[in-house]
Amino acid sequence: MSAILLDEKIVHYEVLGRGRPIIFLHSWVGSWRYWVPAMQTAAMSFRAYALDLWGFGDTAHDPFRYSLEQQVNLLDRFMLEMGMRKVALVGHGLGALVAILFARKYPDLVDRLMAINVPLDQKSVAMRLRSPASPADLADWLLSKDPVTEPARADAPKGDPQAIITSLNDLNGLDLLSFMDTMFTPCLVVHGQNDPAVETPSYERMLSMTEQVHQIVLENSGHFPMLDEGPKFNRLMTDFLGLESGESPRDMQLKDEWKRRVR
Repeated sequence: MSAILLDEKIVHYEVLGRGRPIIFLHSWVGSWRYWVPAMQTAAMSFRAYALDLWGFGDTAHDPFRYSLEQQVNLLDRFMLEMGMRKVALVGHGLGALVAILFARKYPDLVDRLMAINVPLDQKSVAMRLRSPASPADLADWLLSKDPVTEPARADAPKGDPQAIITSLNDLNGLDLLSFMDTMFTPCLVVHGQNDPAVETPSYERMLSMTEQVHQIVLENSGHFPMLDEGPKFNRLMTDFLGLESGESPRDMQLKDEWKRRVR
């Protein structure tokens, strides 16, 4: 177990590989642990970090740090402690919100961003997620019971329900869509078509955004595409990370596998 202390409070993380840094940020259910297969893939070319946000996994529980602003501050201070100047971010759900807000605040520190099952407004979040009975109940709702999902299911009970509620309440009043309309950081937005927790934005709305934003929907995935379609997700991530710095993720449409199907 690796950890740093921020204001005498533990922040847990794990790391694999060597090279340029990439940071994986988890969703409202689980912890860093379900990122291991994706980290192993990324670690062939990157130094892959995954950390537990405030109130999740083995990072400290502190209700005063559960706001999205404080989670963004955690990422900033983590990068400073690790001596990182510029990173790629892969965020899922809550982690995707943190990554987008971090890129808005510190655009020069983010080379590219992959946002998975991210709610771009509060209306797109299911009520069951906004007022959870418990993280374990959310795990039963969002995850199948098999060995692939066990890392997320096992760590779900460590999450503080108040950390979930606070972060989603902070969505109210945020204008993420307007920010992404003018985003300069290459951003790949990935959604599982069968996600019951977060509504998929319309393709037409995403297409209207800046050329640096591109959406791909994985048709056989729910809230956890990295677990539901692991090999396909890892190929998608590898292709995105392989783009030249500043290159638009819309160039990925040239590959047959990532072309949007028109029905």
